[in-house]
Amino acid sequence: MLKTGSVLDRYFDITQRGSTFSREIRGGLATFFAMSYIVVLNPLILAGADSSGAELGFERVAAVTALVAGILTIVMGAWAKYPFALATGLGVNAFVAITVATNPGLTWPDIMGLVMLAGLTMLVLVLTGFRTAVFNAVPESLKTAIVVGIGLFIALIGLVNAGFVRRVPDVANTTVPVGLGFGGVLIGWPTLVFVFGLILTIALVVRRVRGGILIGVLAATVLAVVLEAVFDVGPSVTPGQDPNPAGWSLVVPELPSGTWVGVPDLTLIGNVSLFGAFGHLGGTAALLLTFTILLSIFFDAMGTMVGLANEAKLVDEKGNIPGVDRVLIVDALGAVAGGAGSVSSNQIYVESGAGIGEGARTGLANVVTGLLFLLAMFLTPLISLVPFEAVAPALVVVGFMMVAQVGRIDFDDWGIAIPAFLTFTLMPFTYSIANGLGAGFIAFVLIRAIQGRGREVHPLMWVVAAAFVVFFGIGPIEELLGI
Repeated sequence: MLKTGSVLDRYFDITQRGSTFSREIRGGLATFFAMSYIVVLNPLILAGADSSGAELGFERVAAVTALVAGILTIVMGAWAKYPFALATGLGVNAFVAITVATNPGLTWPDIMGLVMLAGLTMLVLVLTGFRTAVFNAVPESLKTAIVVGIGLFIALIGLVNAGFVRRVPDVANTTVPVGLGFGGVLIGWPTLVFVFGLILTIALVVRRVRGGILIGVLAATVLAVVLEAVFDVGPSVTPGQDPNPAGWSLVVPELPSGTWVGVPDLTLIGNVSLFGAFGHLGGTAALLLTFTILLSIFFDAMGTMVGLANEAKLVDEKGNIPGVDRVLIVDALGAVAGGAGSVSSNQIYVESGAGIGEGARTGLANVVTGLLFLLAMFLTPLISLVPFEAVAPALVVVGFMMVAQVGRIDFDDWGIAIPAFLTFTLMPFTYSIANGLGAGFIAFVLIRAIQGRGREVHPLMWVVAAAFVVFFGIGPIEELLGI
């Protein structure tokens, strides 16, 4: 056991933050299990070829994804001392792979150069104090709305990843976009794993059992491995075959049949052209793409950071995060490192909430998570052991914990209540933290102006709202400019 007052305790402020050594270890493990899927998912998202026909390669992307996530997560923990783990950001990687990569003439080094430029720009904004000033300019109720929105968002992620909630096929008589299970019916052993894990996790959390969330993940994983071994469920999607709605959503929980250990291929590191896209697209088009990436990583990270810090009760009486500059610097370096490694921008993960729900309050939990990511470089086959369906219950329960803060929003003041409502509804409904923030910020500035209270709005909020207007209007702007 770690003694109170030991070097490790003093360095990470474990006792001061109301935590213990065992909670930090459990929290680090829970966070890793909750986000380890990115090592498998990121290569799938970035699997396409660029305009020259070159591909990044599954094994190379998986190895560097784990490496960059591990290093950044450890730096966040050991230097910034917060339990905010980082990895390749979902949303940004999809934008890079689906939108940016379709531009004729762009190669993967060019594309990752844009990501790196966005990260370098964000680093300058942090070092000049601009990003911190924006964070401090956000009203308290909007910060609370961010917490609530992220809670709803990660709960939806859990429900969708588990197949409990699914998209309804686009047919003429469809009246709802999503529904329960498949065709309104819960099917398949993976759904049973989720339901079992959810019931067990709720029971353990309600009974305040130490390690309840982690126990839930591990128990559900064991059940999943047994069910796969007995019934050979298989994945929900297999190339060249019809979809299997009763299959596992991505990760099939089976022990690897081949070698468990391998030497990682890290040859993607440094394979980046910082200004290559400018030569192929021209300055205006390249700058617009960089701006879009910048806004997404800028506000996704800010929203996630606010939500996690509030859930961990690591904010001061004004709702600010002590030492936030270090957190923001590491986050900015995440975009730089992700671009340099050809794995897309790395950012703070909402799944860190699983570790916080387990009791993590300090950077020590991050060190544990980061070391596990580094280990994953050599044990990639074992990453496929924990299915989404086993982790999803933790996300749903943590989502509840975050949504519980909704009572702190002043709903009597419609000038803040409506923006807050837009913030926490659009995050899950658009599957984007940045979209929810943008709608809330624009609405806040607009309504305060309509109320004749525009002088109460911090000048930076006007700047940010204007930036989001450009962000939402990027399509028409590109069309107007003929890009």
